[in-house]
Amino acid sequence: MKPLCFILMPFGRKPAGDGRIVDFDAVHERLIAPAVAAAGLEPLRADEEMTGGVIHQAMYERLVLCEFAVADLTTANANVFYELGLRHAARPAATQLLFANGWGQLPFDVNLLRAMPYALAPDGTPADPGRDAAALANRLSAARDQAADSPLYQMLDGFPDIQRLKTDVFRDRVREAADLKARLATARAAGLDAVRAVEGELGDVGRTDGSVVIDLFLSYRAVQGWAEMIALADRMAPPLAATVMVREQVALALNRAGRGAEAEAALQALIAERGASSETCGLLGRVYKDRWDAAVKAGDQRRARGVLRQAVDAYLQGFEADWRDAYPGVNAVTLMEMSDPPDPRQAGLLPVVAYAVERRIAQGKPDYWDHATRLELAVLAGNPAGAGDALAAALAAARERWEPESTARNLALIRAKRQQRGEDAGWIGALEGQLQARAAAFAT
Repeated sequence: MKPLCFILMPFGRKPAGDGRIVDFDAVHERLIAPAVAAAGLEPLRADEEMTGGVIHQAMYERLVLCEFAVADLTTANANVFYELGLRHAARPAATQLLFANGWGQLPFDVNLLRAMPYALAPDGTPADPGRDAAALANRLSAARDQAADSPLYQMLDGFPDIQRLKTDVFRDRVREAADLKARLATARAAGLDAVRAVEGELGDVGRTDGSVVIDLFLSYRAVQGWAEMIALADRMAPPLAATVMVREQVALALNRAGRGAEAEAALQALIAERGASSETCGLLGRVYKDRWDAAVKAGDQRRARGVLRQAVDAYLQGFEADWRDAYPGVNAVTLMEMSDPPDPRQAGLLPVVAYAVERRIAQGKPDYWDHATRLELAVLAGNPAGAGDALAAALAAARERWEPESTARNLALIRAKRQQRGEDAGWIGALEGQLQARAAAFAT
């Protein structure tokens, strides 16, 4: 059985102090994980993105009970430094530090620690992963026989060592969490009842590994289990339920479950507490958009105009909170099309939203919404060829049924409005049909 090595590092692409972007996922995949494996260890990385960054019991267990640890200090990420402090307090040795050479200054408090530099290319990926992985593997192998590297244990002789009293239980829990996540992936493909069945085996979710609970929560979203999402959030451990991500997704579920007023209140409370963000405001815009749609169907044109303005304003607030996130921006320009005549701000915003999504795609890790944004922008611009290319990419990147369904609804709005104005919009219907077919494929 291989010793476990816990990896403390940021996730995704993060800015360094000078504005350059570090691709930490590439650092993990090409440098750290191979080095850990070469040293005869089993790498274990935190599920930060799945848990909203919350420090929960499973995180503490990994920090304390893993025999080895690697901490990437590049960009001086606050979460990594907090976790490193816990690790140094709990474990006297076998914690290896590294940082990207020339990509920001290390804080003074750790500058004198024995941290290993590694090289990054201009695109933020490892420049010489073979060399640096070999150097890190050598350090990890040597750490088996080294004395204390924790400054706390070095300075305070006799500081009580936390013995591996729970190591066997910990290992079992790590394996159990991995098994449950694999089963949830299978259950998502089978539908709502299958996801419910997996939850039935968990017992008290308030005491279950937080990453598993979040995986279950988002699995319900994937199968449109809105009521189940809401109920699950009520049973989560309070620190997990209080994270921004969970609160945002509960609001999404409330709105989809027909409880728009509660969703609006939840999102407004988040904005009041934490400030505007692209995600929170985008979800709030969807609440107003659904109200606008209901008012239009009811023939209440006066209310429809008022709620349409609320939706556009919410989406714009989200886009202005983070220009890099094109999702609220494209929703804003799409709804601007619904005014008679179209909102004059639309012409100025279209190239800004287009630039935002093109920059994200150029970074090399686009998701479904990036391609869907490109598709909507091409439709708004009256560009069938560009829309066809973007549609192909969006269909390939779709992960959950509600994604193509949402885009098809947006295209239907544009098509109906343009047909109402006497414009040729039949080609848009063909795009809608392919998105609807892709959504239907998730149910088979």
